[in-house]
Amino acid sequence: MNKETVKFDITGMTCDHCATGIEKLLTKKEGVKEANVSYSKATCECSFDPAKTSKEEIISTINGTKNYRVKGEIPDNGNSGNNQFDLIIIGGGSAAFSAAIKAESLGLSTLMVNGGLDFGGTCVNVGCVPSKNLIRAGETAYHATHSNFEGIKPKGADIDFAQIIKDKKKLVATLQEKKYMDVVSDFENLTMLKGWATFKDNKIIEVDGKEYKAIKFLIVTGATTNIPTIEGLDKIDYLTNVSLFDLEEKPKSLTIMGAGYIGLEIAMAYNRLGVKVRIIEFTDRVLRTQTPDISEALEIQMRKEGIEILPNFRAVKFEKNGNETIIHCKCPDGSFTQIVEKGKVVIATGTKPHTSQLGLDNIGLKLTQSGHIAVNEKMETNLSNIYAAGDVANTPAFVYTAAFEGKIAVENAFSGTENKADYSSLPWVVFTDPQIAGAGLDEAQAESKGIPFEVSKLELKDVPRAIAANDTRGFIKLIRNTETDKLIGARVVAPEGGELIQQLSMAIKYGITVKDLADSFYPYLTLGEGIKLAAITFGKDVSKLSCCAS
Repeated sequence: MNKETVKFDITGMTCDHCATGIEKLLTKKEGVKEANVSYSKATCECSFDPAKTSKEEIISTINGTKNYRVKGEIPDNGNSGNNQFDLIIIGGGSAAFSAAIKAESLGLSTLMVNGGLDFGGTCVNVGCVPSKNLIRAGETAYHATHSNFEGIKPKGADIDFAQIIKDKKKLVATLQEKKYMDVVSDFENLTMLKGWATFKDNKIIEVDGKEYKAIKFLIVTGATTNIPTIEGLDKIDYLTNVSLFDLEEKPKSLTIMGAGYIGLEIAMAYNRLGVKVRIIEFTDRVLRTQTPDISEALEIQMRKEGIEILPNFRAVKFEKNGNETIIHCKCPDGSFTQIVEKGKVVIATGTKPHTSQLGLDNIGLKLTQSGHIAVNEKMETNLSNIYAAGDVANTPAFVYTAAFEGKIAVENAFSGTENKADYSSLPWVVFTDPQIAGAGLDEAQAESKGIPFEVSKLELKDVPRAIAANDTRGFIKLIRNTETDKLIGARVVAPEGGELIQQLSMAIKYGITVKDLADSFYPYLTLGEGIKLAAITFGKDVSKLSCCAS
C-alpha cells in the first residue's frame, strides 16, 4: 500500500489539547494513517494513502475548523484567476446559500454555480413566498364576502388581479435581494457564477466550456415540475407554478392537474381571487399521502367554496380547439369524457429532481429509483468527495430541511463532524384553509411499523376558541405509544392550525408523554388548548368536561 507523508506548520493552537483535537480530526478522515501534531512546535506530520485522500484535502480539513489554519495555505478566494476551490456548490437555492454561509465561516474558497431559476431557488422565486402571498391575498378577498357571524354582513371586495401579481413580484424581488444576495455580498471567499454545471469527472466540472476544480462538491440543484407523458400535452401551452404566478391577466378559469399540496394551495388561492377552478386527480381523493379523514375535511371546504374536484379521473389526451383546451379523461367507471377548459391548464403533478444536465453518468453517482441523489443522514453520496442536499436528494422536500442539510453537509465535509439529519419529528404544513399540519407518525404509519398505538381525535367543535370564533372546521389528532405513553405523532386540521404543530413536534422529539401534555397549562380560549383537550380525551369523554377541564 502506498503511503505519503506531509509536514506543515499550524497556527491557532493554544494548548496540547488543541493538538490532540487536530490529531483526532485528521485520523477520522478516510486514507489518513497517522497524524502527529505538536503544540510546542506548532507543526503537524501526517501520513496518508494518496489513493484515498490528498495533501490538499488534509490542509482543507484543518483550514475548515474554526480556529486552526495551515501556515502559508490560506484558502484562495477564487478570484485570483485560477479555477481551483475548496468547495463547489452546484445550485443556488436555500441549501446552497446555507452551505455558502457555513463555508465562509470556515474560510473555504467556494464557487456557487447556478443555472435555471434566479439565485434564491424555488422558495423565494416560484414557491413558498409567492404562493403564501397569494394565499393571504385570497383569504382577504374571501373574508370580505364571507362571515361567521350573522350580525355581520360583508359587502365584498374589489379585486385588482394585476396589481396583486405586481405586488407579489415586488415582494419576491425584495426578499430575493435582502435574504439571499445581500447576505453573501461581503463574503471574501465566495465566487458566484451563472450557468449549467456538468461533471467531467469527480473533481472537475465544466461551465460554459470552462473547467473548475474542487476538493469537495455539494449538489443542491433542487427539483422541477414533473410533467407527465400524455398525448398532446406539449401542444397546449400549459402552465406550472413557475409561469402561473407571473400571469398578470386573470385567467377565465383553471383546470389543475393534481391534488397534492401544490395543486391544492393554488386552487384555494386562485378560486378566492375570483378564478373558477377545477381539479383533476387520478387517485381517489385530494392529498392522497394523508389519511382519508384529512382529505375529507379539505374536500368539504373546497367544494363548499365552489371548487370542482374530479377524483379517479385520468387525463389521456389534450388537444387545442381555438382558445379552448379539450381534456380527454377516463372516468372512474371506465368510460371516457371530454372536459372543455376555456382558461388555462396548470400542471401540478408532483416534482422530480433536477439532475438531467449534471453529467452524473460521467462519475457514477448513485440515484434512487425515483431519480433523487441517494444520500445518508450525513448528506454523503456514494462518492466520498461529493455531497447532496435539498430537493435533489432523497430527503424531505422543504426549504427549512434544505437549509439544514446544506449546513451540515459542509460541516461534515470539512470539519470532521458527523452531524446527522433526524426527521422523526419533522413538522410540516399545507397552507390551505383549513390548514393541514403534521409531525411524526400518523396511525397508518404507526401500524405499518408495528408500534402499539392509540389515537385521540378531538373535533374543533369541542374547542372553546373555535366555538367562540364560530369556526369549528377541523380536528386535532394525537397518536401515542400505548406502552410508553409518549406522543409519537400528531395531525392538525384547523384554521391557522400550522401554528400548533411546532409544539407537538418538540413534544415528539423530546419524548413528552400524553400525561405531560394533559397536565400542562394552556391559556384559555386559544387554539393551543385543543392539544390539552385532545390529550385528556385519551381517557375521558371531552363532551362531558367543563371549560376548566383538567
